[in-house]
Amino acid sequence: MRLISNRINILENKRGAMLIMALVFTMLFTVIAVGLSGMIASQHKLGLKKINWAKALATAEAGVNYYRWHLAHAPDDFQDGTGLPGPYVHDYQDNLGNTIGKFSLAITPPSECSNTVIIESTGWMNNDPGVDRTVKVKYGRPSMAQFAFLTNSNVWFGDTETLHGPLHSNGGIRMDGYNDGKTTSAKETYICGPEHGCSYQTKPGVWGTGEEQSLWDFPLSNIDFDEVTTDLATLKTLAQNSMCSTTEDCYFQQRGLGYHLNFKSDGTFDMYRVSKLKNPVWGWDSSKWLRESDDIDRESYTGNYNIPGNCGIIFVEDDLWVDGTVNGQTTVVAAKLPDSGSNPKIVINGNLVYAAKDGTSSLGLISQSNIYVPLYSAPDELEINAVLMAQKGHVFRKYYTTSGSYQVPADARNYVLRNKISLYGVIITNTIWTWSWVNGWGQTVSGYRNTETIYDSNLTYNPPPGFPTTGEYQILQWQETTEKQ
Repeated sequence: MRLISNRINILENKRGAMLIMALVFTMLFTVIAVGLSGMIASQHKLGLKKINWAKALATAEAGVNYYRWHLAHAPDDFQDGTGLPGPYVHDYQDNLGNTIGKFSLAITPPSECSNTVIIESTGWMNNDPGVDRTVKVKYGRPSMAQFAFLTNSNVWFGDTETLHGPLHSNGGIRMDGYNDGKTTSAKETYICGPEHGCSYQTKPGVWGTGEEQSLWDFPLSNIDFDEVTTDLATLKTLAQNSMCSTTEDCYFQQRGLGYHLNFKSDGTFDMYRVSKLKNPVWGWDSSKWLRESDDIDRESYTGNYNIPGNCGIIFVEDDLWVDGTVNGQTTVVAAKLPDSGSNPKIVINGNLVYAAKDGTSSLGLISQSNIYVPLYSAPDELEINAVLMAQKGHVFRKYYTTSGSYQVPADARNYVLRNKISLYGVIITNTIWTWSWVNGWGQTVSGYRNTETIYDSNLTYNPPPGFPTTGEYQILQWQETTEKQ
């Protein structure tokens, strides 16, 4: 009996140990299972957050795309068609038309002096509105300064003339020079006259012996010069509201024979009143002989002024001579309002350069009539850094001759033929343009033997103040301002 009793006790002890082990393993399994379930649930929740986080960005970008579409149809509406201040909240729908989220828009319209609009769009999903993302996009319309050269008439680039950048003419183009940018004409064919070495022959819209003919393209759309011409009255008002000194605005009324504006490298400019011009000489302006002077003989100092901040408009209701070193951003206008038909001109009196060619300095010169390079004042090698716009006339150097009835005086003969003119910027000219005149053998006999135009790419979306824009808004900058998970 004692032996049997001991065996029974041993079996009972083993059963108890196994039960304890089973309970321990069961508890471990339960803990692990609960932990795994929690982790899976957490990962699932995090996955949904990640999905909603990605969808929130797509929703925010949908808001930006919506307002870009809106501006394409209403380019001057920055209040989402409501006439009220924002923000403007819209539903975001899936492909089946179900509303699954929203985006909220904050619109910053262009300032008086800018062509850029800022669209800030915040998007979120309805099932998780705590997850939102914000996209901030800067849009701008390209300015008319997107071309290195823009003209409303026929144009001829000779074999000593070089252009770096896009060229467009509403007339025909004879291209015997070099251009590494697009060369486009609005004409399929045109009549080429003697002024461009032809005998009233029909020529293609773009033709000549120039290189890079693969970049020639015609006919393209005509560019409306009514858009190119800026609202001079608006620029005058801006100048009258800008301060060039503590006591004077940036509007200069007609005085004497005009003004001479000399830019200084310290961000200021000196102004002189012109009281006498050199003796007049004969010059051909592409349509008639004129006996006049474009050169200063005597002037008086009127003061030193700051380049105006903000819009940076300087408005002169008189003829204007310009030279110096530009440090800042400004537009200088020579015009008389109301328009009486006697329109002021601008004369490039000498080298006109930027303190730095990095976009921090830009100069626009807008003449109601013509922009001239004179006979005497401009150096043998002339450099111009600016956007030149001749609204009704042309950017030009007259034809001067040393023989015949219209010859220049003896003391001017050395100035008739010059060496080189270099432009860093843009030429916008309504009528015929030239820096150089050639004879029947193709030899340069008046003006500059060599010309070079280099396009300032900073000007496309950051033109000088007051320059016109064209086309649809395009993205200039994209950034995400917040990221929440």
